[in-house]
Amino acid sequence: MEISMPPPQIYVEKTLAIIKPDIVDKEEEIQDIILRSGFTIVQRRKLHLSPEQCSNFYVEQYGKMFFPNLTAYMSSGPLVAMILARHKAISYWLELLGPNSSLVAKETHPDSLRAIYGTDDLRNALHGSNDFAAAEREIRFMFPEVIVEPIPVGQAAKDYLNLHIMPTLLEGLTELCKQKPADPLIWLADWLLKNNPNKPKLCHHPIVEEPYLKKNPQKNKS
Repeated sequence: MEISMPPPQIYVEKTLAIIKPDIVDKEEEIQDIILRSGFTIVQRRKLHLSPEQCSNFYVEQYGKMFFPNLTAYMSSGPLVAMILARHKAISYWLELLGPNSSLVAKETHPDSLRAIYGTDDLRNALHGSNDFAAAEREIRFMFPEVIVEPIPVGQAAKDYLNLHIMPTLLEGLTELCKQKPADPLIWLADWLLKNNPNKPKLCHHPIVEEPYLKKNPQKNKS
């Protein structure tokens, strides 16, 4: 009896990144750093949030002394929201950002993005989700149509690897042993690219710039 398996799916951790209004003009060079750091920019949108929408996004900061200044800052001009994906995307993006305060970052992490592009405690240039729950909530806020996939574990992960990865990988490793190249890793990488049974197709989505969010998501706890 044949066992039918679902079509292949790849699950990668995602996080939300925001280029804040005062450094939107640096978007191109920041995106270059993001890509060179191993991230994929899954989706991107440029939008101008209202103070009310900023209040909803930063609902967990409500009541703090800096909250009015924060919403005023974030609604002062267009910002760029991006969904970033890679292995351990959340923690690695936070590491690139550095401390929340750009003043602290300049002292302790001078090579971090907030040290380079930020100004002070409030105007810290970039945002990153703190954990998986926050990433899920924030991605749904900025990209309401996006589905945040669950991560397969246990038998589901083993079934996926055995069906879609191992046959091709074993064939490549067998050929590698026959050829015995000087640089086996580079050789195997090239072989996998040439012999991929599921040739990836690049899909270039047009960039959509919007003056505001059409939806006002309900307040969620991250």
